[in-house]
Amino acid sequence: MENLLDSVFSFGSSIGGVFILILLLSSVFRVVPEYQRLVVFRLGRLWGAKGPGIVFVIPWIDRVLRVDLRVVTLDVPVQEVITKDNVPIKVNAVLYFRVLEPSRSMVEVEDYIQATSQLSQTTLRSVIGRAELDEVLSARDKINVELQQIIDDRTDPWGIKVSAVEVKELELPEGMKRAMARQAEAERERRAKIIAAEGELQAAEKLTQAAETMERSPMTLQLRYLQTLREISVDKSSTTIFPLPIELIKPFLREPRD
Repeated sequence: MENLLDSVFSFGSSIGGVFILILLLSSVFRVVPEYQRLVVFRLGRLWGAKGPGIVFVIPWIDRVLRVDLRVVTLDVPVQEVITKDNVPIKVNAVLYFRVLEPSRSMVEVEDYIQATSQLSQTTLRSVIGRAELDEVLSARDKINVELQQIIDDRTDPWGIKVSAVEVKELELPEGMKRAMARQAEAERERRAKIIAAEGELQAAEKLTQAAETMERSPMTLQLRYLQTLREISVDKSSTTIFPLPIELIKPFLREPRD
């Protein structure tokens, strides 16, 4: 019985020793994926960014922070902005950025994601507020580039690279929407009238040319006259009365000579 108890205690001790060894190894060696870096602080001082692969850490002496290097998609909340021409609008955007220098992102700013979000909101309000409504609606690519450049310059000290900023949605007041709809309708009517007038002008020019041609060649007028009669005679239910050309009966109207 005593041998059995000794065996159990021995087995339990072995398991406990293995468990403690595993815990010790897991605290000493850290596995860092390719898309992450381990920022190590040794006794409070920055030791550097480590990884990828296996990183050796001294327990109770080193403090480690993981930093993701993949592209982060950050939604910029809806911002109420008054444009340069005093039109109130609501606008939101999406921001794409990634960490290039993990150590600086941990040392230079407390929370780089929160800081980038706040900076994006203020920059969006500032840039939209300096532009007129027509520019915001028609030159969105230009505004996106300006936003990207400003935010990227201000986040560069944090070791962050902003790759793109896209304005997603613009919400206009209802009165402005109706005014723009009326303006677009008036513009379409104006274009339609211009096209119709240009068509009438071209038709008048062609008719003038045709009249001049017929004036120079009377035979052309006669051919047109016969073509018109043919077109009218297509409808069998209609009765057409047309005058006989005077040139055909002139020989019969001459008085006979003695």
